[in-house]
Amino acid sequence: MARKTKLMLRVEEKHGRPLEKLLPELVNERGLSATAEELKVSKATLGYWLLKLGINVRRVALAPGETLEVKRVSG
Repeated sequence: MARKTKLMLRVEEKHGRPLEKLLPELVNERGLSATAEELKVSKATLGYWLLKLGINVRRVALAPGETLEVKRVSG
């Protein structure tokens, strides 16, 4: 597990959830810029956190009628 900064710990405390769960949810729902704004951090800081915590952000283009499925692997 990555060592967390004081700011990371404050954000976790404020939201009552670990960043490993919070960040993917927020980024998927709102996008990177809105997530950074909501957490009151810069986009660079958010990008650093994602990298440090091993959270991958992918951008996918889908044609009309195509769908995307995300599967979680337990472990």
